[in-house]
Amino acid sequence: MNAKQTKLIRWRHILGRFSENKLQCQISAEDLRREAALDYLYGKEYQGRGVRGEHNTDKNPGSLDPSQLTVPTWIHEIQELFPKETVEVIEKHAIDRYHLTELVTDPKVLETLEPSQDLLKMVLTFRGRMQGEVLNVARRIVREVVEEIKQKLEKDIRRTLLGKLNPFQQSPLKIAQNLDWRGTLRQNLKNYDPETQQLVIEKVRFFSRVERQLPWQVILCVDESGSMADSVIHSAVMAGILTSLPALKVNLVIFDTAVVDLSDRADDPIEVLMSVQLGGGTDIGKALTYCEQLVQDPNRTVLVLVSDFAEGASPNKLITSCRRLKESGVKLLGLASLDNEANSYYDKQMAARLAANGMDIAALTPKQLAEWLVKVMR
Repeated sequence: MNAKQTKLIRWRHILGRFSENKLQCQISAEDLRREAALDYLYGKEYQGRGVRGEHNTDKNPGSLDPSQLTVPTWIHEIQELFPKETVEVIEKHAIDRYHLTELVTDPKVLETLEPSQDLLKMVLTFRGRMQGEVLNVARRIVREVVEEIKQKLEKDIRRTLLGKLNPFQQSPLKIAQNLDWRGTLRQNLKNYDPETQQLVIEKVRFFSRVERQLPWQVILCVDESGSMADSVIHSAVMAGILTSLPALKVNLVIFDTAVVDLSDRADDPIEVLMSVQLGGGTDIGKALTYCEQLVQDPNRTVLVLVSDFAEGASPNKLITSCRRLKESGVKLLGLASLDNEANSYYDKQMAARLAANGMDIAALTPKQLAEWLVKVMR
């Protein structure tokens, strides 16, 4: 795209929807999303001026036209499409200039919204502005969404981490994956009917599982910048599940430019998320240096850094800390994403530097993270 096209697109973003006909230019799908996200908020300038809010009522209901956006999806859009500094300005305008404060100050309004992961991200974004009864409503939303995510994840993660099938012990737990076919056939051979040539199964046998003892320390170091919202949510749930496993010590550290150790609450993802404030700058080096102090036995420690690797402080401090941890024997994993989609947007140059200094880099689902942990903790 040439410089002229870039300028035209920026002017379209500045002037809003009514510049479409005058500023004809090639515009990408992503820029159209930016335009829609900006118009959702700044189009409110036209309210009360005799200008219709919907400039095209024939839009596809599934589109991201401003008239189709909801507050939760709008929050998600601006955090994905704009730099952190821009997002902070837009969110401030939403609250202060366009009086969207009822979304985070009126419990009745908040109660009308369907609990979802998008709504949870909005709650986390504006949690610092919530007071009184609205905080109770927000906590209920956090609890409902966390429980839904936990139900989807916990079974697979526990099965992956806890053990392998034990062929020498039977289990009363009747799970298809634990079915002992050979034992079942052997035990029921006496019920074979020669006339019908059928085997009557009276008792089905199931394997139990051998619980692996995991004398390991897992440190989750999680970036709470706005773009990492999905990963922050899944990290909190993952920490709660890992904490419940035997012989596994879990530390949970959340950071922006400050570092907050939430290890004492790692077993409670609701409390963890109610302590998070999405947004702000990023000092990954400071967080990683803090995590160095938590390591008890380097050869039995896994450190998982969940971040987009957009370092706002000294890159050298971050790289030096990474190198020290690796040389001490700590297993390092940098996660650009930890959610069910494993989609990621991250600083590839910084990720490459971390990889060159011993950190595995990936974007994983929670189940894939569990599989990675099993592999490195053998």
